[in-house]
Amino acid sequence: MILDLLFPNRCLHCNRIIESDLLICDLCFGQVHFTHYNYFENNPVKEKCKLLFPVENTYALIQFEEDSLSRKIIHELKYRNREITGKIIAEWTTERLDFKDQKPDLLVSVPLHPKKQRERGYNQLHLYTETLSKYYEIPFNHQLIKRNYYSKAQALKNKKHRLETINTFSVTQSITGKHILLIDDVFTTGTTISSIAWEILNAGDNTVSVLVIAMDV
Repeated sequence: MILDLLFPNRCLHCNRIIESDLLICDLCFGQVHFTHYNYFENNPVKEKCKLLFPVENTYALIQFEEDSLSRKIIHELKYRNREITGKIIAEWTTERLDFKDQKPDLLVSVPLHPKKQRERGYNQLHLYTETLSKYYEIPFNHQLIKRNYYSKAQALKNKKHRLETINTFSVTQSITGKHILLIDDVFTTGTTISSIAWEILNAGDNTVSVLVIAMDV
């Protein structure tokens, strides 16, 4: 309570004081550019994924634009050591994404290298994934995929280095006959998602769908 008085929670966009369980105020919420994609139909994420690997369904929550509120939201999720951001964004997702009667079997988020996770203090996708898991009643597995190499942030790499992802990930457990929903924060080139998808597809008779918080437009 005292900390709330001394350091009140403020809207990411306008800096207005808001409740502790919010990310942005009601006035600024309308400036979040939600995609309104249909998970089961063709959309920009699916079009890009299909060029890289066989994909079942795809969804992106928001558009990732330069100098936008969406960029501030992702930055808050990844770098501000405020893990609750993942829970808030997951709640936005559950309000907009309906799996109907075709729920995936397992939720799997893109892993950090253990060294990177120690540096950051958390994986920004874990609470997001766990919140979705609880709401949709779909199990998650944070250990299924292992990142084999430590590397600098994807945002700091040039395009050439982003394409150098061969053997970056590996499957750590036997898995076959499952529909896996891969979860990431931002979809840019699709290289990371593609690398993981192929590991899962090659591990057995699995299918892959993709959920990303933001689509880089």
